[in-house]
Amino acid sequence: MSKEIVIDPITRIEGHAKVTIHLADDGTVQEARFHVEIFRGFEKFCEGRPFYEMPSITSRICGICPVSHLLASAKACDDMLSVSIPRTATQLRRLMHMGQIIQSHALSFFHLSSPDILLGMDADPSKRNIFGLIDKYPDLARQGIRLRRFGQVIIESLSSKRIHSSSWLLPGGISTPLSRDKAQRLLAQMPEALDITLKTTEMFKKSLPKLMPEVEDFGNFPSYYMGLVTPDGGLEHYDGKIRIVDPKGKIVSDYLDPSRYTEYIGEATESWSYMKFPYYKPLGYPDGAYRVGPLARLNIVSHCGTPLADEELKEFKKLGKNGIVQSSFLYHYARLVELLFCIERTKELLEDSEIFENDIQSKASFNRREGVGVLEAPRGTLFHHYKANGEGIITGVNLIIATAHNNLAFNKAVTQVARRYVDGHRLNEGMLNRVEVMVRALDPCLSCSTHMWRNMPLSIVLHDSRGNVLDKIRR
Repeated sequence: MSKEIVIDPITRIEGHAKVTIHLADDGTVQEARFHVEIFRGFEKFCEGRPFYEMPSITSRICGICPVSHLLASAKACDDMLSVSIPRTATQLRRLMHMGQIIQSHALSFFHLSSPDILLGMDADPSKRNIFGLIDKYPDLARQGIRLRRFGQVIIESLSSKRIHSSSWLLPGGISTPLSRDKAQRLLAQMPEALDITLKTTEMFKKSLPKLMPEVEDFGNFPSYYMGLVTPDGGLEHYDGKIRIVDPKGKIVSDYLDPSRYTEYIGEATESWSYMKFPYYKPLGYPDGAYRVGPLARLNIVSHCGTPLADEELKEFKKLGKNGIVQSSFLYHYARLVELLFCIERTKELLEDSEIFENDIQSKASFNRREGVGVLEAPRGTLFHHYKANGEGIITGVNLIIATAHNNLAFNKAVTQVARRYVDGHRLNEGMLNRVEVMVRALDPCLSCSTHMWRNMPLSIVLHDSRGNVLDKIRR
């Protein structure tokens, strides 16, 4: 008779999930499944709202990456207005997005994952957390807080709020310009942010020799990779076209129109998770698994476009074959490379005199019944797709959240780690933590990613005061 090991909940992630490890009679691992059990329904309850409310509504999907949803939503609304926004507004939107990625990557690396990296996978769980990190590495913990704060201050300097800044970012542009005083204050904080990132990157690289078992075993498998690129194949987060590469680094689709994503991305569902399973249509489901996010973005690009990040990208690519890094554990390294890029890019944007101009809005009314907004959120490619009636009232919403793109990869990765480390006959906390470490490396944002309405089961169980089941309803 088969047995199960359930890790519930997965700790130090954004949102709620569990992993079920299915064992054979001899105690070996057959399969592991990554379950997302929360259901939130944003796709459904947005229906009936005016299209211009969508940025404000959808930015509430997440408190960690609200700016990404805000920007993707605003871009979809720009599409429905049929406008091109002024360059100043575009550059300021890009600047806000840099702040978003900086604060999110800093949170992931320093607060969620570094306790495993620095304190050890087998460390006492009562100490293997941010408080244990503060106790043993107080300077590093402080640097992580300050780097994340820098990203949040960028967002606050533009919109006067660190989260849910929907009153600043509008369909057609933005509401207020950036002052030179605020730009100078941000520039004054740049040296510290850069210094923290450079030192942390060196620390991680020095730790890699002792982390090679994790590099080899944690989500290390061939897959396709997808993300946005610039016209010359460089790293892009706000705009650009879709590129898909195969496990050997060959470009299989390039400069795809993001607004036509339904032509090359399919969406499947499974009964055991509230998160969708996107796949690359030409390969079908589930063979069309691909990865997105920092690792994928660095795998698909030829360059970053800033000096320090370009040099670090060369070092990163040496860890893979043909420049393709397969190990999901190295998402951590990829985030550090992107942090370098975002800090350098922030400086470039702040030194662009055009960002202080007052031409920040394009005036237009509702012109198109359908709009798509796409960008690279910290965790990967984010799609917002809206449909409306003739009065601009939303009739349909489809969201493909960054984490959802990685859903097939999550399940393959936790299975790989469980088969390597879990022994069903003699469990210990360290071996199960390694499964959690794999989830943290992929850095899910689960409150963002559970919005599917159709074909998802709903079960209601009625118990009496003694716990006996009185009735069940499933639909």
